[in-house]
Amino acid sequence: MNKYIVAVSGGVDSVVLLDILARQSGIELIVAHFDHGIRDDSYLDAQFVAGLAEKHGLPFELRRENLGPETSEETARNRRYKFLRELADKHQAKIVTAHHADDAVETIAINLLRGTGWRGLAGLDSDILRPLTVKTKSEVMDYAKKHKLKWRDDSTNDGDKYLRNRVRQNLSKIEDDTKRQLLALWMTQKSLKRLVDSEVAVLVGNGPSYSRYFFTHIDESVAIECLRHITGAKLTRPQMAKFLHNIKTIQPGKIYSAGSGVKVKFTSRNFTVELLK
Repeated sequence: MNKYIVAVSGGVDSVVLLDILARQSGIELIVAHFDHGIRDDSYLDAQFVAGLAEKHGLPFELRRENLGPETSEETARNRRYKFLRELADKHQAKIVTAHHADDAVETIAINLLRGTGWRGLAGLDSDILRPLTVKTKSEVMDYAKKHKLKWRDDSTNDGDKYLRNRVRQNLSKIEDDTKRQLLALWMTQKSLKRLVDSEVAVLVGNGPSYSRYFFTHIDESVAIECLRHITGAKLTRPQMAKFLHNIKTIQPGKIYSAGSGVKVKFTSRNFTVELLK
C-alpha cells in the first residue's frame, strides 16, 4: 500500500487536498503539520489540523518551532521541508503538498523577478507530489464550498512582508484561462528539464572521477549543467563557475572545497568529487 505524508497547514488548499485524498481507497495517509511559531495564535492551526486528522481517523505528526515574527519566508520553508523529509524517511512515505496552479504561476513569476536561469521556469519540480497543480485557486475554493469544508485563514497571507504575497496580489487579476496556458508552458518546461537531466547523466557517467580535458573543451553552459549533476545540485551557480575555473587551472595534487560539503581532489588528468554529509 502506498504511504503518503500529507502537509496540512489548516488553510483551504491543504484542507481540500486532505479531503480529496481521504476519499481514496488503497492508500495510507499521515497528516503532518509544522507550526512555525511565527504568529502568536499559530497553535490554533495545529489544534485545528489535529482535529481534522482525528475526524478522518488518520495519524497526526506535529512539530512546533518558535521561529518568531521576523523569520524570512525562505527560512520558514526550509524548516518545514526538513520536518516533512524527516517524516518521509521515518515512515518510508512520499510527501504530498497542496500547491495548485496559481502557486506554480507565482513561483515562475518570483523566479523571473529574481533573475532566474531556465531551470527557474520549471519551479515546483521535485520528488514531492503536488496533485492540485491541475486546479486553479478558484477551483480549489469551489471544491471547498461544494463540500462544506472548514479551514483557517493565515493572517500573514494578507500582508506584503513576503514577496510571494505581493506577487499573489498582482497575479490574482489574471484570468483562469491565462493561468492554464502558463501552467501548460510550465509542464512543458518540467519535461524539458527532466530530459536535460537524463542526457547529462549519460554524458558524465557515474564517476566519482571525471576528465579535466572534457570539462576544459565543452561549452561553459554545458559544463555547468554537468557539474550540477555531479554535485547533486548542492552548489550555487557562482560556486559552480568557480569550480569550473579550478578544473581548468588548479595544480595537480590540490584539494578544493567547492562549498556545501563538496570536496574535490585533482590529478593532472582527472578530478574526483566527494559529497560530504
